[in-house]
Amino acid sequence: MRIKKNDTVRVISGNSKGMEGKVLKVFPDTNRVIVEKVKLIKRHTRQASQQDQGGIIEKEAPIDASKVILVCPKCNKPARTSMARLANGRKVRKCKKCGETLSDEE
Repeated sequence: MRIKKNDTVRVISGNSKGMEGKVLKVFPDTNRVIVEKVKLIKRHTRQASQQDQGGIIEKEAPIDASKVILVCPKCNKPARTSMARLANGRKVRKCKKCGETLSDEE
C-alpha cells in the first residue's frame, strides 16, 4: 500500500467526498484505512463496568484505500505517488506533482 499511518489524505469518492484527515490505522490485508473524522458511525455499546460509559458512541469506520488520495505535505495538493530508490538503496515514496520525496517516519 502507498498510504501509511499519519499521512494526510483526501477522500475522492463516496459520501465523504472532499474531506481531509489523518490516517489513524491501515489494514493492508483488506486494503482499507481509517481516517480521522471521516465516515463516522454510531455504535451502541453496553456499559462493561461501573467506570465505563455505555450508550451511543460515534467512531470512525474503515474505508477502502482506493477512495482516498495522498495529500503531499510539500505542495499541499492531492497527488499520486511513485517509488524511488535513494543512493543508499532505500525505497521512498515520491510526489508526482512536485517531485519531492515523502518522509516515511512512523
